Amino acid sequence: MWRKLLGTLWRGAPGSVRRWSVWMVNPRFAVTVGGVVRDERGRVLLFNHVFRKGSGWGIPGGFLEKGEQPDDGLKRELREEAGLEIDEAELAFVRTFKRPQQLEIIYRCRVRQPAATSESLEIRASEWFELDALPDGLAPDQHRIIKRALSNG
Repeated sequence: MWRKLLGTLWRGAPGSVRRWSVWMVNPRFAVTVGGVVRDERGRVLLFNHVFRKGSGWGIPGGFLEKGEQPDDGLKRELREEAGLEIDEAELAFVRTFKRPQQLEIIYRCRVRQPAATSESLEIRASEWFELDALPDGLAPDQHRIIKRALSNG
């Protein structure tokens, strides 16, 4: 009986009340996108990020903007941070974090033109690396992301 009553009340409530209720009781989290980007020689693009801990080296990516599709967000980040265009982005995997509350969507992709130049205040440098010659200080987590993305493809 209670279930039926609650269902009737819920369905009869204005949309704004239902949205507000869902917003209040569900956790909020950031959504980020990252790309394991390769060139025609199979090298991986890494950025030396200004705001990344450790050595700063890691895969390209960033936060999604409101209403933005994840693959479009990756394309925007690559365009903004390195002036690169990619043909397509293939979903590699998705993972979540408790702290920070975050959902991370990882793609694998290839670039149209291999030259990458740092065009952003967020990026110190960008460089293409052979898989067996990744930069010193690259975090183990970044190694795992690259390996996992490429092993799925």
